[in-house]
Amino acid sequence: MFTADGDEVAARAGASVAAALIAAGRPALGRSPRDGRPRGAFCLMGVCQQCVMRIDGVRRPACMVEARAGMVVESLA
Repeated sequence: MFTADGDEVAARAGASVAAALIAAGRPALGRSPRDGRPRGAFCLMGVCQQCVMRIDGVRRPACMVEARAGMVVESLA
């Protein structure tokens, strides 16, 4: 379990933060800084930056970070 925007999220072993959030029914991982529209995972290999979130205080692509117990994840914008 990890915390995402104040909510507890369960994750399977080896799952990325993005995969865990999508599996938990949270496909919108953030909002566009330009127009506020929801942003979700796109390439799922760390290239596009669509799923960047603040993970334990550092901006990182959520698709490239393995979920682990106790981490704190925050949406951007």
